[in-house]
Amino acid sequence: MNAVRHHDHRATLDRNVSLNRLAFSATVHCLTGCAIGEVLGLVLGTVLGWGNTVSVIVAVVLAFFFGYSLTLRPLLTGGVGLRAALGLAFASDTLSITVMEVVDNAVVLAIPGALEAGLSDLLYWTSLALSLILAFVAAYPVNRWLISRGRGHALVHAYH
Repeated sequence: MNAVRHHDHRATLDRNVSLNRLAFSATVHCLTGCAIGEVLGLVLGTVLGWGNTVSVIVAVVLAFFFGYSLTLRPLLTGGVGLRAALGLAFASDTLSITVMEVVDNAVVLAIPGALEAGLSDLLYWTSLALSLILAFVAAYPVNRWLISRGRGHALVHAYH
């Protein structure tokens, strides 16, 4: 009986470790796409003199674009058709990217002067780094929950 309990505990522990690793990997994946889009969008907004609203909108659009693109690439190179790949990317990434973007932009907007700071200002880059770290922390449990239910990156894991 103890051997069975120990085995069940070990299997549960192994599943949780695997789930945590997959959720971590999915969140890093999401963060990468979001970070590329956020940095590019905010840099473009700063260089081109766009206002905060336009800069944030462009950054969010680019974050979704790059987030989905990072999922689409292995699906398409793995032989999944475009229509199916788009469906998988939207299903696996939308909630995670949305959470990440809400947190990321809320943090940047909440830090006084962050969006007005120039590209050479420490405030600009530290606020962006802090916002992405906090976005990761917020998105990790979302990804873990989705994967534990066979959703999110669990849908595309076989293609990575």
